[in-house]
Amino acid sequence: MKKRGVSLFLTLIVFWAITGLCCNVEGRTVEADDEFRLQSKAAVLIEPITETMLLERNADERFPPASLTKIMTLYLTFEALRKGTVRLNDYVWISKRAWKTGGSKMFVEVGDRVLLEDLIKGIAVDSGNDACVAVAEYVGGSVEAFVRMMNEKAKELGLSNTHYVNPHGLDDLDQYTTARDVARLASLYITRFPEALKYHSMTEFTYNGIRQYNRNRLLLRDPTVDGLKTGYVSRGGYHLVATAKRDGIRLIAVVLGAKKPRIREQDAYSLLTYGFRHYTLVRPLNSERPVGVVKVWKANIESIEVFPEKSVSVVLGKEEANNVVKKVNLPEEITAPVKKGSRVGSVSIVLGNKVVAEVPLVVRSEIELAPFYKRILQSFAKRLRIFQILLSNRGIRLAVVFPVVALVVLWVVRKRRKRRRRNFTKIRYF
Repeated sequence: MKKRGVSLFLTLIVFWAITGLCCNVEGRTVEADDEFRLQSKAAVLIEPITETMLLERNADERFPPASLTKIMTLYLTFEALRKGTVRLNDYVWISKRAWKTGGSKMFVEVGDRVLLEDLIKGIAVDSGNDACVAVAEYVGGSVEAFVRMMNEKAKELGLSNTHYVNPHGLDDLDQYTTARDVARLASLYITRFPEALKYHSMTEFTYNGIRQYNRNRLLLRDPTVDGLKTGYVSRGGYHLVATAKRDGIRLIAVVLGAKKPRIREQDAYSLLTYGFRHYTLVRPLNSERPVGVVKVWKANIESIEVFPEKSVSVVLGKEEANNVVKKVNLPEEITAPVKKGSRVGSVSIVLGNKVVAEVPLVVRSEIELAPFYKRILQSFAKRLRIFQILLSNRGIRLAVVFPVVALVVLWVVRKRRKRRRRNFTKIRYF
């Protein structure tokens, strides 16, 4: 009985230990999930080059954009700089309308002439509504004309759930956007105007003796974070667009509708950390690097390199990155003349059984037709090569040579028979 009691007791201890271990493992999984639980009402995590959505939550719910509106204001400003219609060292006159604008300010004064570059800093760092109006008047001619430009650009960029009423984001019931649209706008903004990040990464800016600090406090928390914009209105809550670059991949996190600034920062940082931990950017094709060589017939050159028509980047899970395969599809040869940029084949990017991307292959230079005499020589050489190829294969050689030899033998036999017949006829005649 004692032995049975001891055995039962030991069994219970072992069972309790195993059960406890299982519970601990399960508990860690739950804690890991809880660690990534977002408190903001809407969120998106995106890779800007490929615009791959890595995570989204309530991405199409409408919110007042608040100061995230300023991303579009700066987009149009940098676009005007790119076109050359304005310059960074232009002086912008400050109107009474700009000076009177409420909310966050850069603190420009009526009649001041302020460098456009300083106004850009005042928007990116100070979130100055007065600077936004000054820029809108300078770039667009008037605030109203600039707002029309904003909405036209939103339509052009595919922001189907966004509408602007002003260039700064002070609340208006007719002004709205979504996390998805903000993520797309931020992606295009950073990709097309990467020079803008040097302003968004500034932690402070002093104008007219007044020092103001960037409200994006993630800039101080992580040196890889270099933008982008905060926003707040009482009706929509606290917003944040945060971007960072690590190990060759840039990510953008958008969070809308947080209850506190601390929550928007925590959620955005959790999104970025999750993305960098699990994903990587693979660049299997570079349009400046050849992927193969193709022979050329009837030309002055024997072969030419082929290039992808465009570069290709793919966002993959880190465990998948080493399984990407390039499959090049090229003809054995092409015939001149060939125009520069002509498509001569394709290359497929394959992951497992799935074709991730397929890109045409092109030639980067004109291939002119060779002179007539050279084409004749090439044709002769080509036929000779074909004959040599046939003779180089034993099976083909037997298949070709045996019938030829047989025909020659038959021809010799027939000749001999005819000769014998003629001789026989002569003998009989005499």
